[in-house]
Amino acid sequence: MTVAVLASLGLILGIVGVIVVVVLYFIGIYNGLVRARNETKNAWSQIDVQLKRRHDLIPNLVETVKGYAKHEAETLEAVISARNAAVSAEGPKAAGAAEGMLSAALGKLFALSEAYPDLKANTNFLALQEELTSTENKIGFARQAYNDAATTYNNKREVFPANLISGGFEEAELFEIEAPAEREVPKVEF
Repeated sequence: MTVAVLASLGLILGIVGVIVVVVLYFIGIYNGLVRARNETKNAWSQIDVQLKRRHDLIPNLVETVKGYAKHEAETLEAVISARNAAVSAEGPKAAGAAEGMLSAALGKLFALSEAYPDLKANTNFLALQEELTSTENKIGFARQAYNDAATTYNNKREVFPANLISGGFEEAELFEIEAPAEREVPKVEF
């Protein structure tokens, strides 16, 4: 072979090699976007599991309170209504708003226990209240994990050069607090 043919062959192999590297690079970016999107979906499902647990506890709590606070139907109905809205909410934004309303309604329900000493001392009520508090903590951690995963995913899809191929990847919504009451710092009084 002549030197010109070898040089041409080397140039062609070099161009093919660069093309292969670029294609593999973009395949890696695409696969990273898919992994990040799936991690975000998994994080949302973890929130969903905890919210279902919360929603399942509320009817038992309401039934326990009903026996002691027969004159508080409005508060109990508000809790059930907020629970039903939260159960049917879809997506982080709608769920955030519905869960905020549910938290406010539950706050009123727990305030009732102060007016009914027998209710406050009831073991079922105390156990359900403790279970709900534990679930609230788990929901908080799951929200944080979801927002972290969603932020990582959104960053991956928006930075260059991933933004060149991320057109089919929708932005993940963050789970945000909609109710102003949930943003307030709790008062501690002795």
